Amino acid sequence: MKILLSDHFSYKKLLRYTFSSIVMMIFTSIYGVVDGFFVSNFAGKAPFAAVNFIMPFLMILGCVGFMFGTGGGALIAKTLGEGKADGANRIFSMIVYISAACGVVLMAAGLIFLRPVAQLLGAQGELLENCVLYGRIILAAIPAFVLQYEFQCLFATAGKPQLGLCVTVAAGLTNIVLDWLLVAVMQLGLVGAAAATAFSQCVGGIIPLVYFACPNSSLLRLGKARFDANSFWKVCLNGSSELMSNISMSLVSMLYNVQLIRYAGEDGIAAYGVLMYVNMIFLAAFIGYSVGASPVISYHYGAGNHDELKGLLQKSLRIVGVFSVLMFGAAELLAEPIARIYVGYDQGLLSMTLRGFMIYSFSFLFAGIAIFGSSFFTALNDGLTSALISFLRTLLFQAAAVLILPYFFAVDGIWMSMIVAEMAAALVSALFMAGKRKRYHY
Repeated sequence: MKILLSDHFSYKKLLRYTFSSIVMMIFTSIYGVVDGFFVSNFAGKAPFAAVNFIMPFLMILGCVGFMFGTGGGALIAKTLGEGKADGANRIFSMIVYISAACGVVLMAAGLIFLRPVAQLLGAQGELLENCVLYGRIILAAIPAFVLQYEFQCLFATAGKPQLGLCVTVAAGLTNIVLDWLLVAVMQLGLVGAAAATAFSQCVGGIIPLVYFACPNSSLLRLGKARFDANSFWKVCLNGSSELMSNISMSLVSMLYNVQLIRYAGEDGIAAYGVLMYVNMIFLAAFIGYSVGASPVISYHYGAGNHDELKGLLQKSLRIVGVFSVLMFGAAELLAEPIARIYVGYDQGLLSMTLRGFMIYSFSFLFAGIAIFGSSFFTALNDGLTSALISFLRTLLFQAAAVLILPYFFAVDGIWMSMIVAEMAAALVSALFMAGKRKRYHY
């Protein structure tokens, strides 16, 4: 039975509606994970370190699509809740056209600044050349990557989360098959891995563009649009938290790499890369749930259904809490098998990765609260509060922790920094949710 945004949401219905978004985000995170597996095992740890070193810069360029997707999705769903379907479609069309143009500009900027950025971060010699080689190929697909990020959010708003899942699975399988063919079979190394990822991003970005441009059964369709400064400002403000979150995570990843080079060398970067692959998949579940629940929250907020809004918040916090415990347990149990998949060929690197894994996994107990808290305020069109939570969580708390803790605990301090940052962010999110309950009637 089809689930409508206007429905009353039980736990079962809420999980059914968000399931597609959860799986969709997990499949998206598989891109880097698959690249890392094939590069590490078939090209070696030096190219593997290069992929992990330059990926944060590439993610910064693509995450503007996440800003348009989450911010636009919140405004579109609220507009639908107010009964303004035509206005919702105009906003939808406007942000898709603008984000496509932004993708082209970002691609050009990335090609210009790729080498200087890698050098600024400390890459030299073989590491630098590998970063540039991998990055240039990925940058060719940045416009499609921006659209892919955006449509992952907007499929749920359009009432078609299952279709969004199908597109993302298709893109993920494309990446896996091409990685196997180009890296494992044809032995093309970094070039093959980059080409596989770039092509899969095109699948994830262009197919939805064609779907929404044609007659379809969703709530949204691409059509004529004019620039609406007021709506565009709201979209940017609403989505600024997600943009801040993605940019901050990438900047902090760069800072982690700088600290790891200082305290552990290139092996530290490789070990951190394995942790980040698991982190991407686990946090993707929180992000996916938040993305899937966001249009439901926005709709009922726009419709003035305060009791439903209160119920959605309570149910979501309980679901996130259960997810958190399960992810911590899974991380502890799977630490050694996962580490062996990536770096089992090097005993010293394996030992460092396992040590980091066992410490870092405690962060999963706290991460979900802040991720959902930021998304919750985005859904309420309170972009300022959402952005503040994201800024504190992904930039200020993490940067401070990774700069300070290594002075006392060396490499262990780098792994511990994420736990401290997530705990602080969870506390801030809880305080905001408690402090604003009367304003938003939840």
